[in-house]
Amino acid sequence: MAYRSFIISTLAACTLALVLGRPAFADSAQDARPNVPPNIIFFLSDDQRDDLLGCAGHPILKTPAIDRLARQGVRFRNAFVTTSICAASRATLFTGLYERSHKYTFGTPPLAAQMTARSYPALLRRAGYRTGFVGKFGVGVAKGQTDAMFDVFVPLNRNPYFKKQPDGSLRHVTEIAGDHAIHFLQGCPKDKPFCLSVSFNAAHAEDSDKKDHYPWPRAEDGLYDDITVPAPRLSEPEVFESQPEFLKKSLNRQRWFWRWDTPEKYQKNIRSYYRMITGLDRVMGRVLAEVAELGRRENTVVIFMGDNGYYAGSRGFAGKWSHYEESLRVPLVIQDPRVSSALKGRVLEPLALNVDIAATILDLAGVAIPASYQGRSLKPFLAGEQPSEWRQDFFCEHLMNYSEIPKYEGVRGRRWVYARYFQQEPVFEFLHDLEQDPQQLKNLAAEPRYAKQLSIMRRRCDELRDSYGGEYSLEKFPGRRMGPRKKK
Repeated sequence: MAYRSFIISTLAACTLALVLGRPAFADSAQDARPNVPPNIIFFLSDDQRDDLLGCAGHPILKTPAIDRLARQGVRFRNAFVTTSICAASRATLFTGLYERSHKYTFGTPPLAAQMTARSYPALLRRAGYRTGFVGKFGVGVAKGQTDAMFDVFVPLNRNPYFKKQPDGSLRHVTEIAGDHAIHFLQGCPKDKPFCLSVSFNAAHAEDSDKKDHYPWPRAEDGLYDDITVPAPRLSEPEVFESQPEFLKKSLNRQRWFWRWDTPEKYQKNIRSYYRMITGLDRVMGRVLAEVAELGRRENTVVIFMGDNGYYAGSRGFAGKWSHYEESLRVPLVIQDPRVSSALKGRVLEPLALNVDIAATILDLAGVAIPASYQGRSLKPFLAGEQPSEWRQDFFCEHLMNYSEIPKYEGVRGRRWVYARYFQQEPVFEFLHDLEQDPQQLKNLAAEPRYAKQLSIMRRRCDELRDSYGGEYSLEKFPGRRMGPRKKK
């Protein structure tokens, strides 16, 4: 019964494809058995913006493994996270819920047990999948919940990135993640589907190291040394000066002084950051080569996504945490080898979110999607279908109780973007017209001629906010106050 919905949806896709005169799935021996549930590998990077891929047109960055997935699958051009910070975003990826609903970020109580019980790995495991997790978990859960979610659970953290091995040598945590992922694959029975989540710490900076912020794997030594990387986009001083004072004093600006405030720092750190991304891409290639070596490539779906965007000096900012495109946009590539060659290599335009990933994975596996999920499956897009009434906007927010990251809530639509930094006095609003101002350089919220549009976006924000949990308060969203340590 666990795979019944998979069989039904697959037959429906094939029937539709025949009506349209093209095959939905390739004609290989493996693909001729639609009742065989696919294996799934979900790769997740840390602090990687959507344009930081070769297949997205980046002129310098080398990501051959991800580029190959995009050629053999699909890339979502408009992929976003709903909260741009790793803790809340990763909780959303597991649970299919917005931050306002799962209520987890740094400093909050662990995810409720009923939410982890409905996470995609827990549901897949109950449906007969062998589930594994390797890398940065980044989510607090109740005791014993990881045992219910995963057959194999190998959490790996940075600080430091290089770990001492039994022989005394040092090995980068990205490569260690690859080692464990391969070990998991080698232990998978041939007659049982698997779902492996590989969550990289890279390319997150080592915040405790104020000299070498981006420690890359030694295999990438020398890469990009002969290149002068262009200055970040929107790095002109007037762009930063146009920001409200509370953003100019936020953690995004403070960390800009750590890494990006001089040309020398910028060149050193951006090259190191690029090496970290190329390093995780290389490890992805190793893992996928093992899938092929084990004879399981033809029935293994691969998903790659970033957990949040990254400014890297753009707008005079360092990290993420806010409403601009650089913070919310992430890469998303899905490769399903069972799809016909005619449908491969597409770049898709629909709004795809991190809240959609759990539903997508379950749908691919033929496991029922819980009614509580707030995302939607992206699976139909892989087969060339266009789901009816697909979203035209989405709710975004940041609720971490941190003194130097301003909380906000907002709506990102096809044309209009609205953000409300609701704890400022008075409340500070942004309104951007992406059609006329795709770089979001103008805030139209105070202009009288846009009052009607501002009112529309306010109401839409309220509507979405209330559907996911209502207005923010510490009583509804408990979490300790966080911030920098005060100097004695």
